[in-house]
Amino acid sequence: MHLSMHNWMRAEPIETTIARLAKYGYKSIEISGEAEKYDAKHVRGLLDHYGLNCWGSVTLMVGGRNMQSGDEATRAKSVQYVKDCIGLVSDLDGKILTLVPGEVGKITPDSTPENEWKWLVEGVSEIYEVAEAKGVRVGIEPLNRFESYLITRAEQALALCDAVGPNLGVVLDAFHINIEEKDLFESIRLVGDKLVDFHVADNNRMPAGYGDYDWNKVIATLKEVGYDGALTAEFVAPVDRTPANKYPNALETNLEGLDIPADQLKFIIDHGSSILTEEFYDWLVKVNSETLLPLINDTW
Repeated sequence: MHLSMHNWMRAEPIETTIARLAKYGYKSIEISGEAEKYDAKHVRGLLDHYGLNCWGSVTLMVGGRNMQSGDEATRAKSVQYVKDCIGLVSDLDGKILTLVPGEVGKITPDSTPENEWKWLVEGVSEIYEVAEAKGVRVGIEPLNRFESYLITRAEQALALCDAVGPNLGVVLDAFHINIEEKDLFESIRLVGDKLVDFHVADNNRMPAGYGDYDWNKVIATLKEVGYDGALTAEFVAPVDRTPANKYPNALETNLEGLDIPADQLKFIIDHGSSILTEEFYDWLVKVNSETLLPLINDTW
C-alpha cells in the first residue's frame, strides 16, 4: 500500500498540490475528474519531477451529472463525462477511476427503482467497455444516505459489479462506511479482491488519527484481503464558526481569484463549510501522513 490524495478539497494550482504531496511522503495523486482543466503532458512532467505517480481520478458528480437521472440527455452527458475522466487517467498512466454514479447531494429518486437500476447498469456498462480498452479499472463508490440514495453500501456496489462485468470493482470510503455499514471491517472483507481504492478519513472526516478509528485494525484488515493499492486521503475538515473553534486559522476569508467553477466551489463549501487556508490544509496533509506512513509497507 501507499499514500495518495485527492486534490478537490482545496482550490489551488496542481503544482502546489503535487509539491506538497511529495514533501510529506505521498506517492501518488488521485486527480480531480476535470479532463478539460488539466494538460496531461504538463501534469505528467510535474509528477515525474517530484517522483510521484497518478493513481487515478475521481468523478466530480456536481452540476447535474447523474447517471441514474430520469432525463436521457443528462444520462448521456454524464456517461460522456466519465469517459473523458477515463481518458485523463489513461493519459497520465493511471490505474483506476473512482466512479460515483449519482449526483452528490441528490437524495430524492427520479423514477422507480427498476428504471433507475436499468439506467445505471446501461451507463456503467458503456463506461466499462471504454475503461477495459484503456486498461483503467473502474470502482463504484457508495456514498452515505445524506449525499446519495441508490448506491450507499458495499453490497449494492457489488450487485452493480455482478450486473456489469467481472473487472468492475468497488471503492470504499472510511467516512461513508462508518455511517452506512453495520461493521466497517466486514464491509472490507465483503468486497475483498474487488477493492479498487480506499479513501481515507477518520469517522469525523478529519485526517487519520483525529477521530476514533483504530487505524492499525483498518490497515490490518486491508492487508488481510490482499489490498495493495492506495490509501487516498479525502478528509474534509468541518469549519467551526462558533467560539468553540479549535482551529482559528482554518477559514479562508478571501475567495477572490480562486480558479474554480462555481458548482465546484459550492460543492466544497457544502462539504466542509468553506475553503480552507493553505496553512491549515498543509497541516491536514502532514498529520494524515504522520498517522498512516508508519502503518503501511510502501511497496507500490
